[in-house]
Amino acid sequence: MDEQVEVRPRKRNWLPPDFVRAMLAGHSALGLAFAALIYVVCLSGTLTVFLYEFQRWEQPSAPIVSAPLTLEAINAAVQAGYKQAIADKSDHDIFFLAPGTATPRFLVSYHDHETGADGRWIADANGQLVARVKAPWTEFLTALHINLHLPRTWGMFLVGLTGVTLLSSLVSGLLAHPRIFKDAFALRWGGSKRLQEADLHNRLGVWSLPFHIAVSLTGALLGLSTLIVGVLALAAYDGDSGKAFSMLLGPRATEDETAAPLPDVASMIRHVRSTKPDAEVVSVFIQHAAKIGQVVSLGMRTPGHLALSNAYYFKGDGTPLGDGGLETGSFGQQILGAIQPLHFGWFGGLPVKIIYGLLGLALTIVTHSGVVIWLARRRDKGRPVPRWERIWAAVAWGQPLALAIAAVAALLLPERSILPVYLSIVIAAVLLALRSASGTATIRVLRSGTVAALFAVIGVHSYTWAALTTDMMAWGVSAALLLVAILLSLRSRAPATAPASKLHQAK
Repeated sequence: MDEQVEVRPRKRNWLPPDFVRAMLAGHSALGLAFAALIYVVCLSGTLTVFLYEFQRWEQPSAPIVSAPLTLEAINAAVQAGYKQAIADKSDHDIFFLAPGTATPRFLVSYHDHETGADGRWIADANGQLVARVKAPWTEFLTALHINLHLPRTWGMFLVGLTGVTLLSSLVSGLLAHPRIFKDAFALRWGGSKRLQEADLHNRLGVWSLPFHIAVSLTGALLGLSTLIVGVLALAAYDGDSGKAFSMLLGPRATEDETAAPLPDVASMIRHVRSTKPDAEVVSVFIQHAAKIGQVVSLGMRTPGHLALSNAYYFKGDGTPLGDGGLETGSFGQQILGAIQPLHFGWFGGLPVKIIYGLLGLALTIVTHSGVVIWLARRRDKGRPVPRWERIWAAVAWGQPLALAIAAVAALLLPERSILPVYLSIVIAAVLLALRSASGTATIRVLRSGTVAALFAVIGVHSYTWAALTTDMMAWGVSAALLLVAILLSLRSRAPATAPASKLHQAK
């Protein structure tokens, strides 16, 4: 008697096939339309996580402050900062960043928004200004990530739009791959290199998904903040953007320019600590310093909160004006306080920064490999676009090369030369790609150039600062750059990537 075998029906996907195809098409379109922009923002953002470490690397002879500042040192810094601001004709707004989780340096800066004059200094533990901040490559990198070196408002808007696009790509990518969570650990090693890269694209997208969503969402909010405030002003304040900014950023200084004594910041700190004895000073911002309409925004942080600090506002004479509620206010206020630390990872010291750096690198790889997968799929279908393969290779590998050579320029040339050098290398990489035999050949040349440039950065920096270095972080950053150079060097000796015979199956 024949044994009857029960045939179970194949389990259907929870999303209709037509919907999945539409999501895949949308995912590809979004990624391709903004690929280069997303890649630049992700790569520069990964490096910007270590903003303060790069500052210390560029100026390793400046003092660090290991102990909490005394109240006398803070008041001394206020006096010294204002005196120097007058000398630099920039005595309008003064900002102080106390040593803490983000950096162990005591930073003093001032700015006059009417003349554009400004200055930045490093102070010692006694509040005395010791040296002007000189970190041109770090400043270049920060501007690249925040506003792409475009006019600030337009650049931030474009970066914010990039965050929106990235977030949309993440959502559409999830919907386009219904099995992506089920296959979260399905890595096909030992076959085609490009097939492995496609698997890595999907796996990194799943494993780092909470980080990707948090960074893209907070980046969109930070970049589009001006637009958000404008909409808020129209909706709730009859177009008065000043009131909208005041609601979000607290009281603003009045326009009364009558001279007045500098504020006694120490007494303001004591006032906050009378109710919050464990509050730590993070920052001090004096608007319209030494004017009768001045307002002090005192940033202080209490343990157990994600916000970098809560803002406590005072008039120049010490009268309290309330606080920003970033730690214990409404849910919306606490979210506002968490946006910046969540985006940059500046809330848990160096270990958290390293984690953010690795996750940011994963997001950069996901962006790069997504385009590679699309290009290889076209080749599999008999519709190759070799010129775009070469151009994308130039975009992806031209950025590390351009950033490394820009760092060499920052060490050897005037600050104004950094951006032209960076742009020249980016353009040269694209021109090289157009004349190259293949994308693989383009990658090989640019990767080798990046290795050489990194060794040049380390060599020039060591020659310049070896005898003057007092901050050991400089050696740590140089060691990290050396490790990257060695890994890229080993990678460049690997055999060429095998043809993507069945790459479309990876998606």
